[in-house]
Amino acid sequence: MTSISKTTIDFLRELKLNNNRDWFNEHKPAFQVEQTKAKDFYNALMEGLKTHDEIESVKIFRIYRDVRFSTDKTPYKPHFAGNFVRGTKRLRGGYYLRIRPGESFLAGGFWEPNKDDLLRIRKEFEMDTSEIRKILNNKTFVKHFGKLKGDSLKTAPRGFDKEHPDMDLIRMKQFIVTREFTDEEVLNPHFFDEVSTSFKAMRPYFDYMSEILTTDLNGVSIID
Repeated sequence: MTSISKTTIDFLRELKLNNNRDWFNEHKPAFQVEQTKAKDFYNALMEGLKTHDEIESVKIFRIYRDVRFSTDKTPYKPHFAGNFVRGTKRLRGGYYLRIRPGESFLAGGFWEPNKDDLLRIRKEFEMDTSEIRKILNNKTFVKHFGKLKGDSLKTAPRGFDKEHPDMDLIRMKQFIVTREFTDEEVLNPHFFDEVSTSFKAMRPYFDYMSEILTTDLNGVSIID
């Protein structure tokens, strides 16, 4: 399956309007059909990713929401989503795709770096940002993702010079790239190729960040 069916988008749109257990149980056979189609699509994407990256697995998220600690008590996610995990300790970052009527997007990068990883990234940027800026300004990167996104501190992190010329990058807490899609684009026969091409366009960014996060400040590997 290398395309998204209109019936999949229609089902998700109806689920958003009828996000309750009675409606879902009544339409569960239809859900199972669309879920199978979605899984086939994500598995096909994984095989495509394997042609240019080392992919360990794909995790397709459950449609059921955990509402225990949420103010939003709707029981279902009106979308299909999956995360593609890169293989080995050397390869950092992950690919993500969500299919949701009016709100579909793909993403990749580092959502919540742990304390050590975040400090390592900031220290690298403190020393030199020429390479990361070259990647971020590359026309292919800009075409697919625009710019690097993510939450940032309002001021300099502790221990860093607030006047540093690269403080825009040093202040960042997340390092994410995204590309949004309209429903028309999702249903286009070329959608699979567009997603695959965008995932491939992330590779220089992932390679750079992986090198940072698997070496010390002297460039010596920290991987056993």
